[in-house]
Amino acid sequence: MILTRPAAQAAAAREALQRCGIEAHSLPLIDIGPPPDPAALARAWQELAGDALVFFASANAAGQFLAARPAGRQWPAGTLAAAPGPGTAAALRAAGVPAGQVVAPLAGSATFDSEALWALLAPQPWSGRRVLLVRGEQGREWLGEQLQAAGATVRAVAAYRRLAPRPDDAGRALLQRALARPRQWLWHFGSAEALRNLQALAPGADWSASRALATPPRIAEVARALGFGQVAVIAPGAAALAAAAGLEASDADPGPSPGPGAAPAEAAVRPASGAVTPADAASMRVPGVSDGASVPAARALDAAPVPAPGAADSAPG
Repeated sequence: MILTRPAAQAAAAREALQRCGIEAHSLPLIDIGPPPDPAALARAWQELAGDALVFFASANAAGQFLAARPAGRQWPAGTLAAAPGPGTAAALRAAGVPAGQVVAPLAGSATFDSEALWALLAPQPWSGRRVLLVRGEQGREWLGEQLQAAGATVRAVAAYRRLAPRPDDAGRALLQRALARPRQWLWHFGSAEALRNLQALAPGADWSASRALATPPRIAEVARALGFGQVAVIAPGAAALAAAAGLEASDADPGPSPGPGAAPAEAAVRPASGAVTPADAASMRVPGVSDGASVPAARALDAAPVPAPGAADSAPG
């Protein structure tokens, strides 16, 4: 499996997958850089107590913003911190934001994105209240538009820059191996920008025999548009990723032909209409794990350490 998120997050996911016996490699397709305007970040901290809500588009945004906190400054008691998923929520709590002030979709939610978060925020009165969006230099405007339509005053600050990757020799060699033998590799994408950066790294490449997992569904559509021949949507969470990663072995190395009357092997990548969920992970064997130890191994990934700041949920930031 090839993990494409920024290096800090990919490292944690790679280690967790390898503990389950799944071969995982990192090819970061987004690099994280310093904020474009540190003074704007400082002003945001000065004005924070007047904000009813601060939305962090990703764990990258949370980590970079909270790293700029002035010495001795506590999180304001009247300000909520909103996150699109559990990775960002965990980064906020780890940085000292009180758990009772963190708003995020529950860990078992079908998606972790702005839409899932808005379902929690929409019932609240927003007229006349101030909201800060913390993200990269660019990001989706959807949540801000919903809040503005509900009467909130919305402003944004860039806590970091999202940069095009510059793979090292090992990264370039990994990309060439994946292009040369596409059916032996399974890509995982959580960002449309990562896919666009991949296209820039390999212009004109034929992806028709390549396979990918995507979270959430809108990322799968970008992968299909790029030309990936097989794309499956998987549910958020490490257990679903582990289960799906294990299934790829049946396509890359089908093994002996089944005997007469044998049931056909399960497809390596499920169609997009049937996302692999944590519940699926609880009933699947995970190839690459020693015989007799599959379901608990996949589940155990959920107990793996939370990625360090720099990780991201499905919402681009």
